Formats: sequence, C-alpha cells, structure tokens
Amino acid sequence: MSEPPADLRLSSYDYVLPPSFIAQTPAEPRHSARLLALGASGGSGPEQVRHLRVWDLQAELRRGDLLVVNDTRVLKARLQARRSSGGAVELLVLQPYDSATPQEAAVEASDSCWICLVRPGKRVRPGEILQLEAIGQPSLPLEVVAVDGSTGGRVIRFPPGCNDAAAIEALLQQYGAMPLPPYIQRHDPQEDSRYQTRYATRPGAVAAPTAGLHLSDDLLEAMEARGVAIASATLHVGVGTFRPLEDEDLTGLNLHSEWVEISQSLVEAVAACHRRGGRVIAIGTTSVRSLEGVAALNGGALVPFRGPVNLVIQPGFRFRVVQGLLTNFHLPRSSLLLLVSALIGRQRLLDLYEEAKREGYRFFSYGDAMWIPPEAVLEAARP
Repeated sequence: MSEPPADLRLSSYDYVLPPSFIAQTPAEPRHSARLLALGASGGSGPEQVRHLRVWDLQAELRRGDLLVVNDTRVLKARLQARRSSGGAVELLVLQPYDSATPQEAAVEASDSCWICLVRPGKRVRPGEILQLEAIGQPSLPLEVVAVDGSTGGRVIRFPPGCNDAAAIEALLQQYGAMPLPPYIQRHDPQEDSRYQTRYATRPGAVAAPTAGLHLSDDLLEAMEARGVAIASATLHVGVGTFRPLEDEDLTGLNLHSEWVEISQSLVEAVAACHRRGGRVIAIGTTSVRSLEGVAALNGGALVPFRGPVNLVIQPGFRFRVVQGLLTNFHLPRSSLLLLVSALIGRQRLLDLYEEAKREGYRFFSYGDAMWIPPEAVLEAARP
C-alpha cells in the first residue's frame, strides 16, 4: 500500500515551538497584538510578509467587505467536585446529552443531563453522587448517570431546568471557572472578560474563538466607519477543536461535530456583500467552519441552518464562501493547521511560522495573529 502524500500525513504538520513563545497573557489593548500580514500567494520569504498590529487590519479591508465573527460566549465550564470517598475530581462541562444517540436508554435530554469530562475519571461510575463545591457556595449533589462512549466522559445530571447553555450558565457562574487551555499557566479570575470576545452573546463554548479576542470596541467601530459590515455566526467551540490529531494517515480523517447556527440575516449579509463586490472575511477558524460547514451540506449554497456540522478542511479543499481570514498561530498537529494550510498551502504556512518565531511572535490563544487576504489564498482554493 503506497504512502499518502505529505499533505495527508499528520507528521507533516508538526513544528517545534519552545515554551517561551506561548503567550501567557493577552495583549492590552486587544488590538495591539502583532499581525503577520501575508502577500499574494506563491511565496513565504520575508519580502512576502509585513509586520503590522491588529489595529492596522482596518486599513487592509475595503468598503463593502463583510466580516463574519463568531458570537459564542465561553461558559465557566470547569468545576470542582468531590466523590463519596473524599477524592477530588474536576469536571469540564461539554454539551447537553444528545438523547438521539443514547448510551443509556433511560437518559433523556429533558433530565438536564450533560456530557462532562472527568479527571481523574476511570473509577467514576454510573450511580455515583458527586458533590459540586465552590468557595462561598453550598455543596450541590450531581448524579453520574452513564458513560459517554464518544468522548470517554460521563453523563451527569444537573439540577432541573439546566437543559441548555443559557439555562445552566447561572449555575456555572456560581460554581465554575474559565476553562483556559492547559498551556496558560497563570490566570487572574478578575481577567475572565479577556477570554471572551467583545461581541460574545450566545453561551455554549468551552473554549474561546481566539482570533476574535483581538478585536476591541474601538477597532470594530473604526472598521464600520470605513464601510465594513459585520455579521455573526454561532459555533460553540469544544475541546476537540484544539486536540492534536492522532492518526498519521489523514485520508479518512473524521472530526468531532460542532453545533452551528447560520441565521437568515447572515445569509442575506453574505449575499449583499457579493452584490456590492465586497469580500467575505472570516474572523477565526470557527467562522470558517460555520460558513463552509453549512455550505457543504447544501451543495455549496449558504442557507439558514441550526444544528451539528462535521467538516474536514484540509489541503485540496475548495472554499465556497470564505475569501480571507484573520487567525491565530495554532498548535502543531491540529486540525486548525490543516484548515489554514487549505487556504495558503502547508509548506508556506510552516515557513511563515518559522518567520514568526524569528520575529518573536507569540503563539496560541493569547498570542498574536495572522492576516490572510484574499490574494494570498491559493487560486485552486478560492470560491
């Protein structure tokens, strides 16, 4: 059996990043983060990039362009609990339990059941009662109902009424903490707002759509003053987004499903952008997956949609909606590297990451950003 080409081998998306490059705190103000701006497709040397600030993005956009942002809001989804044996466990609340594919027929969505990752969780079994704990709050019993086969987590019953993200958010505000990535070592709870975008309105994510963290109120107002339109999609980011992939052969890659909503107003905004000759610019890979995932389900057409999408975007993919992208610098061997490689080519992306390291850019969630204008996108990948 022949080996898949380099673009379809996971090891081709690896790179070395010393820990000193991983940003531990966000830039302040938000728009002061550095911005690696790409030139036209076909090169990756120093002459093909410009070193700007995110504030300068407004000058890169044109009157009539449309920015598509992800308006998801991060839940305080990290919880501390105690087993009946006295042992401490940590819960990460992922998503409401989907009764359409139950592991336990007795579990119903109306039971306020959620899928949670539990650490350490091997000995946590169905029927056990965990006591949720937080400083200044009464202990709250939670029943472990089932094991979730798809995540390895546990189905846990929360108090009645906690059926969706909006309903459980108040409880999580009392008991929970922000689910920051493990590579961020220092966090002041007073800074929780910095792990939310300024337009975060739809609760449900367990990780931030990090490119949007760079957009300040001042920058958004400056863009709109220049005639740039802004519209929102919703994709509730899950932990699977940032997990390294495992299989070397990416030919049959299958990713986790993500909950997406594309509104009628967003569909109309994209159509209006096309009519006036503007460009559709995605803020972050989650906006890309929202737009392209829904278009892929509908023969390339963007239509209103609400539900799960499961789309692999890797080199060879032709985009149907997105023409340009603002994105962060992503983890090695991640699906996000594949997505950005689909826009500009894998080798060019890796070369650009080396350029970013030489120039001292900061990586990952609180790090700096990359601007991929439409002219930098591979011709074969353009809509």
